[in-house]
Amino acid sequence: MKTYKAIGLLALGIIIGVAGSWAVSSIRSADATPSQNSEERAREAEARLVDQADFIEARSQGDPDAPITVLEASDFQCPYCRDFAEQTLPYLETEYINTGKVRFVFLNLPLPQLHPNATAAHEFAMCAAAQERFWPVHTLLFKYQRQWARLADPGPYFRQLADSAQLRRGDLEECFSTGQVRQLIQQEAQRNFQSGLRSTPAFVIENGVLPGFAPIELWRPILDSILAAKAGR
Repeated sequence: MKTYKAIGLLALGIIIGVAGSWAVSSIRSADATPSQNSEERAREAEARLVDQADFIEARSQGDPDAPITVLEASDFQCPYCRDFAEQTLPYLETEYINTGKVRFVFLNLPLPQLHPNATAAHEFAMCAAAQERFWPVHTLLFKYQRQWARLADPGPYFRQLADSAQLRRGDLEECFSTGQVRQLIQQEAQRNFQSGLRSTPAFVIENGVLPGFAPIELWRPILDSILAAKAGR
């Protein structure tokens, strides 16, 4: 298993609009805990570093030296995570990630009590990460989420997707059979949960947390304000 430089995740607060307040109804997420407001989630987010040491580079996009790093805690079976991946992430890629302004990192936070096939999907994605094919599988899992989410056993469906993602079948089967990434996913999810990330999607930006799915119109003022502040304007 290839190991990359660890990323520290410090979840300390909730970003509620750098350039103005947002309507709560515009942000949607799947929550593994009883209803909590942002203040409660912020108080529960402990000042601890979460070690994300394995496959970080394989599930990152953008310049490692970009002025902003965005960490996404996500669940592949979460419909709001799918909305973000399909509706917001493409704009972030075009405007901020591909232009060197943002480094974007995917973190595992499956919520099996809400989404019974999520853990298997994350295992598939992390086995793909071992082959440097995380992002093609990321795209396919969200694209076909409605199909595999309702299956009693999504394994055979994932193996079909593996061919579309051009994965090496032998390495994939070995990864599945040995469970080499299963413990990593569980530990990563638990540590993120303990750090206050308890719903998906959730985004850590400059040591604050932006919870839920939001359109690009709400992301731009946040990122642009941070970029302006870092540039000294």
